[in-house]
Amino acid sequence: MNYLVWISRVIVGVLFIFSGLIKLNDPVGFSFKLEEYFSPAVLDLPFLEPIALGISIFVVIVEVLLGVLLLIGFKPKITVWSLLAMIVFFTFLTFYSAYFNKVTDCGCFGDAIKLTPWESFTKDVILLVLILILFFGQKYITPLFNTKTNWIVGGVALLACILFANHVLNHLPSVDFRPYKIGANIEEGMTVPEGAPEPIYEYAWRFKVNGEDQIIVTNGEYPSVDGEFVDVETTQIQEGYEPPIHDFTIEKDGQNFASEFLNEDKLVMVIAYDLAKSNYDAFSEVAQVTEKAKQNGYKVIGMSASNDELSNKIEKQYKLPFDFYFTDETALKTIVRSNPAVLVLKNGTIQQKVHYNDIDKLSF
Repeated sequence: MNYLVWISRVIVGVLFIFSGLIKLNDPVGFSFKLEEYFSPAVLDLPFLEPIALGISIFVVIVEVLLGVLLLIGFKPKITVWSLLAMIVFFTFLTFYSAYFNKVTDCGCFGDAIKLTPWESFTKDVILLVLILILFFGQKYITPLFNTKTNWIVGGVALLACILFANHVLNHLPSVDFRPYKIGANIEEGMTVPEGAPEPIYEYAWRFKVNGEDQIIVTNGEYPSVDGEFVDVETTQIQEGYEPPIHDFTIEKDGQNFASEFLNEDKLVMVIAYDLAKSNYDAFSEVAQVTEKAKQNGYKVIGMSASNDELSNKIEKQYKLPFDFYFTDETALKTIVRSNPAVLVLKNGTIQQKVHYNDIDKLSF
């Protein structure tokens, strides 16, 4: 039992720290995932959506701290009970998502490692078993250091998490795992490579033959049956290749200008996924820096999921020297975790990407 507890202690502790730090690197992204869970279509808890970011930061810091406390063996009873409560909740959540196909990515490891709903559930079941071993073997969890040192290690871990969270919230994630990271080419990210796997479908054809139903399964071809066709059911049995970027458009008046803008040698994008929630104090500086960019030969566009009425109002109020185009809100949230933010591109390749607090760092 002692060996089982040690193995479980290391695996659970490391996984909680790893998972927590990845999400702590991008708490805004994790808050978007929580908003998805809180939506009426999933858990129907819309009153929690406004505080999703606060919940996100709290949960990931607790996740990291529990991993640290488990590894050093400090306050084992409280630590194990907390781990058990957290994993039971996560297991329920991932099962609910998988069984009812509500959320296709749990966000357990942020954008670094994508898991399907059933993979997420399986991972949580394994962790649940390991934490139950810790629960029943609590007496074997001995501290690595004396009490004073354990308090210091725990305190330093908490302080480091708070400082790190504050940094990424006021700037951008320290490590960008998304397909829109600096150096990425957006058009290449939308391209399906030659020879990429295609989706495979299974077709269940139902015919009426001699008064009885007969079902014939094929991979697409229409079966040769001497009977009356009734209906067909299609099931995807294997997913095809999906490019990292598959929902990127830049629209105005029903026309998509993405290809045209992504071929610009000098392009500045001002991104504000929801102008109603933007930091308005930043737009004065945005106006100045985009005017400078235009003087230096850059094409400047705005990108938002807000309606034309609000976009026009913001343009006039802050004297913005560019027009806003429509882009899907989810795509904009994926591109950058700041509202607003500024990107500089060269022929579709992202050269610079800054939070509104770092606009002064842009160079043209």
